[in-house]
Parts: sequence; C-alpha cells; structure tokens
Amino acid sequence: MLNQQKLISLSTGSKVNHYLLVVACDVKTAKNNRSYLNLELRDESQQLNCKMWDGFEVIAKEIDKGSIVKVDGIIEEFNNQQQIRINRIRASVEKDNVTAEDFLAKSSRNLDEMLSELSNRIELISNKFLKTLLNNILAGNNLKKYSNVPAGKSWHHSYLHGLLEHTLEIIRICDLMSDIHSEIDRDLLISGAALHDFGKIEELEFETGFDYTDKGRLLGHIVIASMIVNNEADKIPNFPEALKTELLHLILSHQGKLEYASPVEPKTLEAIVLYHADELSAKSNAYKYAILSEKNGQNRWTKFLHLAGTSLYIPIDENGTNQTTLFDK
Repeated sequence: MLNQQKLISLSTGSKVNHYLLVVACDVKTAKNNRSYLNLELRDESQQLNCKMWDGFEVIAKEIDKGSIVKVDGIIEEFNNQQQIRINRIRASVEKDNVTAEDFLAKSSRNLDEMLSELSNRIELISNKFLKTLLNNILAGNNLKKYSNVPAGKSWHHSYLHGLLEHTLEIIRICDLMSDIHSEIDRDLLISGAALHDFGKIEELEFETGFDYTDKGRLLGHIVIASMIVNNEADKIPNFPEALKTELLHLILSHQGKLEYASPVEPKTLEAIVLYHADELSAKSNAYKYAILSEKNGQNRWTKFLHLAGTSLYIPIDENGTNQTTLFDK
C-alpha cells in the first residue's frame, strides 16, 4: 500500500514526490513555440494537470495512458486551478511495488457489506419472475463487474464500487417512495433500480483508469442494459410480456428526458420515481465531492461546474475552517 500524502491535501507551493497514474500524456507546443510534456496524473483522491518544460523527450516515449510514474515537482496555480510543475519524472519499476489500483478512487463503503445489502434486498422481492431475472443477471462475472465498476467516468460515484453504491442509494429511495405511495409496484421499481445502469459493466473500463469502451461509446449503457435484460427475460419460461415491457421502460427512461439520452421519457409511476431517485443520488454525490475536492482552500465557493451550471458554496465552521458537508453526517 502506498504511503504518501494525498494530492487533494496539498496546497499551492507544496512539494510533490509521488507515484502517480498517467491518465493522459502528450507533447504540446506553447504560444511561444516551446514544446512541453502535458500530463494528466492522478492518485486516489484527485486528478491534476501536470507540465514538464525541459528534459522530457525520453520519458515521453516510455510512458502512456495507464503507466505509473514517480514525479518530483511542485504544486502551482494556473487560471485558478492547481497543477503540478514537474522537475523530474521516471517510469515505475517492479521493485516499486505499485499497481494501477493503488491510484483509483474507491467507495468509502465496505464492498462485502454492500453486496450483502444487495443480496438481502433481492430476497425481499416477491415476484418470482423478477427475482429469477435479477439472480440470473447479477451473478458470476457479471456481478464481479457490477460490484467494481464506477457509476460514471468523472461526474458522480466515479470510483471503484461506485455503481453498486449508487444503485443501493436508489433502491433505498425507491423503497421509501413505495412506503409513501402504495400504488407503486415495489418489486418492479426495485428491479428497475437494480438494473437501470447495469449496462455500465460494458460501457466503462476501470482497470487502469475510468474511460468509455468502444462499445460504450457506440451503444451507451441504456441500450446495452436493455438488450441484456430483454434477452435474459426471454430465457425465463412464461415471463410476462407486459412485465418485461414495463421493466424495459424503466431502464430506457431513467435519464428522464430525450436530450439527456433517454430513448423515451418516463410514462409510468415507477419510471418517474426511478428517474428522480437516480437524479437525487447522482447529484448529491457529485455536489458532495465537488465541495470536498476544494475544502482545503480558503475559497467560500468552488470553481464553476459546467455539469451543475453553477459554483457551489463551501460551508465554513465557526473557527473559519471548512467543515464536512451534511452528506457525511
């Protein structure tokens, strides 16, 4: 296990002497016609842009996305964003005993506890067709991928086990709404919640960083999940066609609007609940980590977040230091 200070805890002027994972690497030319090595490097806490202005010609040929490097440099600020100015850099070697997984963010929840929670919740489903479908899909290598893949590349739950954490949050929200509104088909809604993002096991790669696969870019997780669920439902004898159609509608409409890449908009009670549960889980997580990522500075507001369309307020306690958000309590 790495024993080094997390990037997120470093401030401008701090020295960097870290092993880091290469997310992107290329040689660029500045406005003054000077070439430089431009890198995106990360540890489990943060990803930063990095630049090296001299002596990078050899290392630029040795490393690529997914490489691990040892970096000596300093934290600087450019356009109100932290970056690393690299003085020295080398590729890691076997005796360094580091792997890509050391640099990937992970859920703060215990994986075994989350898997147990998922299993226990599936057992509560009374509809035999839906229970069989879930047990058939969420098994073996599918379950391994499902429990490891992030829920997104960078916006929300963007860490290992993130999809499972996100799904369990949505299931809890949907259970609550089913307690409030007895008209909701609880089994259908919970099944839709469990499977709505299942396609991300093939949409995202996460072995050496988080990115989209070719299949993910060409089809997207909604289509992938719908194809899998449709095929698996057809393997179950006498699976009701109407039930399959409603379940597929939950998956196809869970992003809410056509402009958000949903092939259809929610048209059932269960679908509208799932859409808003998904939004609540995703945005709460995204806003939480956007705030936490800048909590060590002196600013009262985060940088402008394009996906949120705003900057976010950073709470300050009575002593003038940033405090944890309500999401952490």
